[in-house]
Amino acid sequence: MVDRPRMDEADPLSWMREQMPVLRALGAAGEPLAGTTVAVASHLEPSTGFFIETLHEAGATVLATASEADSTHDDVVAYLDGLERVETFADSSMDDAALDEAHRRLLDREPELLLTDGAELVVKAHDDVSDVADSVRAAAEQTTSGVGRVEAMADAGELTIPVYRVNHTPMKHQFDNVHGTGESALTNIAMTTNTILAGRTVVVAGYGYVGKGVARKARDLGAETVVTEIDPRKALKARMDGHRVMPMAEAAAEGELFVTATGNCRVIRDEHFERMPDEAMLANVGHMDVELDLDALAERATEVTETDQGITRYRLPDGRRLDVLARGRLVNLAGPFSQGHPAAVMDTTFGAMFVAGRDLADGPVPGPGVHDLPDELDREVAELKLDAMDIDIDGLTDKQAAYLDSWNREETLAEWESERS
Repeated sequence: MVDRPRMDEADPLSWMREQMPVLRALGAAGEPLAGTTVAVASHLEPSTGFFIETLHEAGATVLATASEADSTHDDVVAYLDGLERVETFADSSMDDAALDEAHRRLLDREPELLLTDGAELVVKAHDDVSDVADSVRAAAEQTTSGVGRVEAMADAGELTIPVYRVNHTPMKHQFDNVHGTGESALTNIAMTTNTILAGRTVVVAGYGYVGKGVARKARDLGAETVVTEIDPRKALKARMDGHRVMPMAEAAAEGELFVTATGNCRVIRDEHFERMPDEAMLANVGHMDVELDLDALAERATEVTETDQGITRYRLPDGRRLDVLARGRLVNLAGPFSQGHPAAVMDTTFGAMFVAGRDLADGPVPGPGVHDLPDELDREVAELKLDAMDIDIDGLTDKQAAYLDSWNREETLAEWESERS
């Protein structure tokens, strides 16, 4: 990690408090989480730190751990550990095994709510830690990959608690996934490599909300964009949005920058490395570091070197050089200059996670399974954000609301006309 200037070196959250008005408003609205033990597993950087501080201000006892060791900021961890009723289980030196052990130690404390990124705590509570799931009241999940995991658990009959899929709300996927990941990924690629995207061919694997954001913003910066997909509907959407669409086997020969955004494994593998041009760059913004088959690339390479911070170069037998950024981990969080998503975007995501936790702690919870976040909670976050931006919008009149609720709208309009006459 590189040192980052702070508004207040002793307080790594000072800038976030200014940039995240939704969380400020929610934290100032009493103590709805008083007496509740909340476990947070996310990237422990400043915006997550302010989220944890907000839960603390709302009365919660917070147990915090990392979803990705490489994205942990030790100054944030130290600050959080100084708060009463907050305990952290992470530091930036952890490898995957140490992080796994930290998750287990956290779960031994029997939290009531799990607010997660990647569903790791949800999975461990059910599979690896005896009877912990019995103490958990509910959970909320903020990532696409995490929602996929809990849905698979539910389909297999293994999920014993209710989980809100916060990732699927409009305030999450339309802003965080598209704009947050799209901008932060390309910003960190440019900063790490000191290269320009204009005029380059950028291949984006996956056209979900994240891939859509990366591809759109790369094209806005002047890149030629190619999308690879396995879903015919998403592939068609990509083409209608103006991107070229082709299989990865074809795109591999054309791309200068490859960005994976699928949530699946081995998306770019040996047969693709074989076709890539010299000095092609590879980055990942999927949640886990399995989208690039780096084991296969290492076996093919004759030499592996660190050419600069965050850049691993694989030299192939024919002389070609392929550069992998952030060791195949999340390029916007695990790179040398990474600070995660912009604070203004994380404000709405963590706002949605906060209201999800408040709802699950405060009232009756749904039965075991995966559930949508209630629409009124997502709207609450949107309204708080608009208020902070000093933006007013229209509301429905009584007649407009009645019209939308009517199945026989011509008759409804005729009645109003007769009343007026």
